[in-house]
Amino acid sequence: MARKTLAWKILAILCHAMIGWVAYATTMWGAMRLVPRTAALIIHAVSAPIFFALVSWNYFTRFHFTSAVQTAAFFALAVVALDFFLVALLMHRSLAIFASLLGTWIPCVLIFASTFLTGRWWEASTEQNADNS
Repeated sequence: MARKTLAWKILAILCHAMIGWVAYATTMWGAMRLVPRTAALIIHAVSAPIFFALVSWNYFTRFHFTSAVQTAAFFALAVVALDFFLVALLMHRSLAIFASLLGTWIPCVLIFASTFLTGRWWEASTEQNADNS
């Protein structure tokens, strides 16, 4: 039973990370077709923490198997891994995206921050509700 529970926990956080990444990547893909590159990168960097705040809110509300910092680290690392394997290696066949602060690293930091802050806010509101009961 413990293995099934662990598998369920891993699947839950992995699915949330993937949903956030798909929204993040789709925004970049769409923006690159509609606006100049710099504007697309800005849209991408601004939308990434918004998407991940929404995804992490759902994760913390329904699952909450990991702490805020663990979830934030997992989401940020998942984004880097997916960007590395799918975007850099498969699509572009180049690691050039990792040279861009605005294209990769700033969104990653913002994803970590928004997920962490969402998790801490959720934990604090849950503790407050428990204290008021």
